[in-house]
Amino acid sequence: MLDAKVHDFTLPATGGSDFSLAAQAGKVVVIYFYPKDSTPGCTTEAQQFRDLYPQFVAVDAVILGISRDSVKSHENFKAKQSLPFELGSDASEAVCNLFSVIKMKNMYGKPVRGIERSTFVIDRSGVLRREWRGVKVPGHAEEVLAFIKTL
Repeated sequence: MLDAKVHDFTLPATGGSDFSLAAQAGKVVVIYFYPKDSTPGCTTEAQQFRDLYPQFVAVDAVILGISRDSVKSHENFKAKQSLPFELGSDASEAVCNLFSVIKMKNMYGKPVRGIERSTFVIDRSGVLRREWRGVKVPGHAEEVLAFIKTL
């Protein structure tokens, strides 16, 4: 999928509207998939993207966080963390499947299907330029920003 055009998708999102990839044409799009709202790692990751948000805007980048949580859960998480970007709800897993981020994981010794923390950068032409899978949160948002500055 790297260096290939990403299929358009539309997801219900925070802010009372849908997020459409096609509507972002001409901008760099950062899509980060995370397991669950208001969990420690996901909160830290969202805060890091939030704190660097002005720098992402300066390089004409749009950020979208995606999990399987409901829009209502996302709205609460967004408000609590003062997130300046939208969160998309992928309850059907359609976009998760498009990016192949659903994996078998272990939770308390039991196998469960869940989202593997992953980030994708799509360029101004809609082409996937970089992906990170199995993301470790510390320093990740800075790494994504540094990569975008090379586009």
